Amino acid sequence: MKPVDPRLLRYASASRGFFAVTAAIVLAQTGVIVGFAGALTAALVGAIQGRPVDELWGYVGVAASLVLLRGLLIAASERASARGAAAASLQLRAALIGAVGRLGPGWLSRRNAASLSLTAGHGLEALDAYFGRYLPQLVATAITMPILIGAITLADPLSGLIVVLTIPLIPLFMVLIGLATRGVQQKQYRTLGRLAARFADTVEGLGTLKAFGRQHRAARSIETTTRDYKRETMTVLRVSFLSGFALEFLASISVAIVAVTIGFRLLSGDLTLLTGLFVLLLAPEAYLPLRQVGVQFHAASEGVAATDEIFDTLDAARSAPVPDAGAPDAGATISLHEVRVHRVEHRMPRVSLSVGPGEVVLVTGPSGVGKSSLIAALLGYAEYDGEVRIDGVAVPHARESVAWAGQRPGLLAGTVAENVALGSPADPDGIRAALTDAGGADIDPAVPLGVGGAGLSGGQAQRVAVARALYRARVAEVPVLVLDEPSSALDADTEAHLWTTLRRQADAGRGVLLVSHRRSALAIADRVIELPASPPRELRPASPPRESPAFVASRAPEATDSGDSREGLEVHR
Repeated sequence: MKPVDPRLLRYASASRGFFAVTAAIVLAQTGVIVGFAGALTAALVGAIQGRPVDELWGYVGVAASLVLLRGLLIAASERASARGAAAASLQLRAALIGAVGRLGPGWLSRRNAASLSLTAGHGLEALDAYFGRYLPQLVATAITMPILIGAITLADPLSGLIVVLTIPLIPLFMVLIGLATRGVQQKQYRTLGRLAARFADTVEGLGTLKAFGRQHRAARSIETTTRDYKRETMTVLRVSFLSGFALEFLASISVAIVAVTIGFRLLSGDLTLLTGLFVLLLAPEAYLPLRQVGVQFHAASEGVAATDEIFDTLDAARSAPVPDAGAPDAGATISLHEVRVHRVEHRMPRVSLSVGPGEVVLVTGPSGVGKSSLIAALLGYAEYDGEVRIDGVAVPHARESVAWAGQRPGLLAGTVAENVALGSPADPDGIRAALTDAGGADIDPAVPLGVGGAGLSGGQAQRVAVARALYRARVAEVPVLVLDEPSSALDADTEAHLWTTLRRQADAGRGVLLVSHRRSALAIADRVIELPASPPRELRPASPPRESPAFVASRAPEATDSGDSREGLEVHR
């Protein structure tokens, strides 16, 4: 692995200033180390040689001042590291959120949301150790070690040669240990992500699990994953302790070799006491940066594992096409042209449809035929062949141009009003009006909801979701409403109220794309797109089709919701 991922400088520009400040502090600390060794050596040798006390006090004062200065520099380094870590984490978190938004729901649907949340939360928090300890130690190694080896070599070439020959053993073992540590750390981080995902899924489906008596099996599964995480955490700790011992042992042996050679040469008179003591004081400092890199690598290994996933996401967003973020003018026509959604289960038909100003287009067909998948393609939630167009111009998706309510309400913890105004400026009167139009006049906007909209019935949650789409349509002035089975949990009276609202929206000039099984929806539909369960082969024309193989039906003026759903419909292909 690379000591520093170059993508860090690309995506977290705040880290550049952090590196510069850290390098300046480390350079000053290196000068202090050399100065302290020189002053202390002069004081000790002077005392041994019987020099006057007044002369020695000067050296002692310089050494004490340098100790104080080194403490101040360490404090400055800690402060710079903390500020750098906070700035880089904030920048990376913003970049990660922006990347997820750019990649879109289609990419997000193929990811584990709990794992991604873990990376954005806990993973970025682990960068504090990465910035605060590991990166400063890398800078110290790159700056301090060559300077100290140079100082030792100038004072005593033989000792410098010994240091140069022994010091490569430490990075060699660091590489081997680092590879082992990275493997166990990544395994541990993946297990933590799996544990988070399994716990989130279990909590979300706890009601269903309990209804079928499977909650105990889910609990045992979480317990098994927890034991795996505990075991892998202990493996990481074992590797950390063993690697720390190995690095300390190698460094101690290397310093001992330097000390033994200096001792023999002092006894033989080949080396002066002043030089020997100076080299002995600097030798441990020369090995210290490399030893600390290994120690801090383990402290920052979780942050290193998190940055891999973060940078992979940012790279994917960087190579993704830039969507057209401009919202179209009111009255725009949104269309799907020869769209076929990619689904593993079965081959879906190609569908062409359009929703223009002032019309209600109803999409119907058997369950599982792909009605919701078409909506997902329109919103960019699914991969597809064909084109999504706004006023004839192809776009990756039409999210900015529609107000949407899906089959699942998707409510969040907070008040009903906050859920209705989600992503838009809150207007109390507008929120109440949207709830009333959605058939939820009896729902108090101030009612607090739990996670997933807990506190509302299924029908109430659905009405709040529809109110959110109506509210966004008005506030953002989007040209098209897209509703996927908005009345599946509503009674007949509330459903009729909702159909009246949608017809009124269309009469006011807004397009409405409605997916529904209810035959009562035919009463408000201007056009009906009926998707067959499996398009017959003989109906596929040999020449390029003007329309899709799906059935296209126009509503006759006398059509009602009574009798057969085809009654009053002129069907053509």
